[in-house]
Amino acid sequence: MRITAIREISVPLEGNVANALVSFAEHDVSLVALETDVIRNGRPVTGYAFDSIGRYAQGGILRERMIPRLKAESATAPESLLDASGDRFDAAKVLRTILRNEKPGGHGDRAAAAGAIELAVWDLNAKLADEPAHVTISRHFARQGKHEGVNVYAAGGYYYPDESTERLADEFRAYRELGFDAFKMKIGGATLAQDTARIEAALKVAGEGQRLAVDANGRFDLSTALAYAEAIAPYDLRWYEEIGDPLDYDLNRQVAQAYEGRIATGENLFSVQDVNNLIRFGGMRKGKDIFQMDAGLAYGLTEYARMIDAMESQGFDRAQAFPHGGHLINLHIAVGLELGGCEAYPGVFQPFGGYPAGCGVGGGLVRPTDAAGFGLEEKEALRPWLARLDH
Repeated sequence: MRITAIREISVPLEGNVANALVSFAEHDVSLVALETDVIRNGRPVTGYAFDSIGRYAQGGILRERMIPRLKAESATAPESLLDASGDRFDAAKVLRTILRNEKPGGHGDRAAAAGAIELAVWDLNAKLADEPAHVTISRHFARQGKHEGVNVYAAGGYYYPDESTERLADEFRAYRELGFDAFKMKIGGATLAQDTARIEAALKVAGEGQRLAVDANGRFDLSTALAYAEAIAPYDLRWYEEIGDPLDYDLNRQVAQAYEGRIATGENLFSVQDVNNLIRFGGMRKGKDIFQMDAGLAYGLTEYARMIDAMESQGFDRAQAFPHGGHLINLHIAVGLELGGCEAYPGVFQPFGGYPAGCGVGGGLVRPTDAAGFGLEEKEALRPWLARLDH
């Protein structure tokens, strides 16, 4: 059994939205396919994945460095990429292969490029076993999995050219009609007074503070972060997310000391060492604060599982992990690894955001379908892009 073809394309994100720092009008995502010599129903079994939402595609890194390394290994020593049974591909071995001759540190876009390939291995293995990816994941990591579903919230509340509090409230009402009962919105892209008005409009839909989180996307310096913390404290919000620069652990620590509510961060941390530093220096509180690392931006599930191990080894609970991303891949990871939950992008970042209609959303939970692999083929808007990878 071997990988016979590796393909990638950059897919533009749909929508003209912005957070406190970034407009997504020009953003794209790397979509990859790993094709094998295993034939089912007259077609090669193929694993698909992408690097996640929120950064740019990494086509250059993939085409010039990582894909050639994997192709060479697949051609000369295909057995070196298999697990001990010889019936599945070993994601950790694939990751080591594509990172050959890469220096430590300097993660950035390299981590996302590797994540796209590594995650495609999990989709591929699940399809070889004819089972959903969360089943493959839970078995590999000796977990039971949360087959009843995991906690979910609808992420949105971005800034639009026609921004208004009523538009924000209408957006969250639409998510509620889809079955979501908790939400997340952006702050920091307007004045504190304007953001306060937006929060109050969102709370009229959410109903209570614990059903609404706010996200500053790393915008604030310490004085602004503390001013917002004081202003939002009376609302008793679900959490206060990515308050300052993701590597400014001291700012995170000082806000955690001053703000009694939960804080959340981690989506822009791409290695186990980053997470260890957050735990050591960032003031994260056991049993309270939220870790949002995203496997697609952080070398894939192999590295992400090590991050969860790092959390647990230092007294934190995997229930404090809510992967960033809002898409099917992280839903399967959250279910398979028994995490606290995940987010969804039901109204933005198509064709990747959100879940297909077959996923059960309700009662604060979301459940994957029974499709083999991550089920990306069930997302109607994504199918044409997957078809392009098949040629």
